[in-house]
Amino acid sequence: MPIIHVHVIEGRTDEQLSELMESLTNAAAESLDVKKEQVRVLIQEVPNKHWGVGGKPKQS
Repeated sequence: MPIIHVHVIEGRTDEQLSELMESLTNAAAESLDVKKEQVRVLIQEVPNKHWGVGGKPKQS
């Protein structure tokens, strides 16, 4: 069972996250030759202040 764990900066809509899950599921199922029902996608949203870019927190 493939498990895909994705970290994203918070602020995406529920629709965007659902589309991401669907796209990743389709890609994994096709490339690994497994059923979509076997694919697990975990999305973890990270606050901007906890996401570092160039040694500094990414702030909005």
